[in-house]
Amino acid sequence: MFLKDRCAVITGSTSGIGLAYAHALAKEGANLVINGILPADDAEKLRSGLESEFGVKALFSPADMTKPDQIAGMIAQAEAAFGAVDILVNNAGIQHVAPIEEFPIATWDMIIAINLTSAFHTTRAALPKMKAKGWGRIINTASAHAFVASPFKSAYVSAKHGIAGLTKTVALEVATNGITVNAIAPGYVWTPLVEKQIPDTMKARNMTKEQVINDVLLTAQPTKEFVTVEQVAALAVFLCTDAAKSITGTILPMDGGWTAA
Repeated sequence: MFLKDRCAVITGSTSGIGLAYAHALAKEGANLVINGILPADDAEKLRSGLESEFGVKALFSPADMTKPDQIAGMIAQAEAAFGAVDILVNNAGIQHVAPIEEFPIATWDMIIAINLTSAFHTTRAALPKMKAKGWGRIINTASAHAFVASPFKSAYVSAKHGIAGLTKTVALEVATNGITVNAIAPGYVWTPLVEKQIPDTMKARNMTKEQVINDVLLTAQPTKEFVTVEQVAALAVFLCTDAAKSITGTILPMDGGWTAA
């Protein structure tokens, strides 16, 4: 339990990769601030379940990742409860699949706000206390789409390229402060985010569900397997160890060989 008494804030952590991050970090003793959109009863069930399963303290924040004031409030809530945010995981994300000339402007704005700009707001709010402690880990969920593009995903690909740039820039700014900043770039992971984009991809490409899975999603990954949420979370845990303290400013692919070519 090498993260005992550390505080981890994880955005977009009520399901999928984000929830796997929460489980993996709590297993190592980290107290949690989880975040997402859930009915109050479901949020409390998730929060209390994490506490009872892992013996840590957990808070739930419903902060809207498109609202800078709510994001700042979430970081302030974490600092009030635990002293500082030791581990910040920027994971919140949404997706929309459509040709660019049909891409709704409001949807573009929302994807950029949630997938990219929210990481700017969380990072700038959490860094002062991290610097004061002389230790911190910032882990951003990027994507293979931080390296390569796919059709019909203009906003998502743009946001993930932006996350890569933000990761590198902040890493250089805090390199002497005991803080590392990295991004994990998964390929296709079977999560609600991926599952929900299948119908739009079917429409955009005139394909069946099976064709989308086999000929669009898994065709990109030479292993022909989905990455698992547990694998992504395990890499995040490693990045929090002392063994990883010289790894900073990196975008780490976990994509079954997708970006090897």
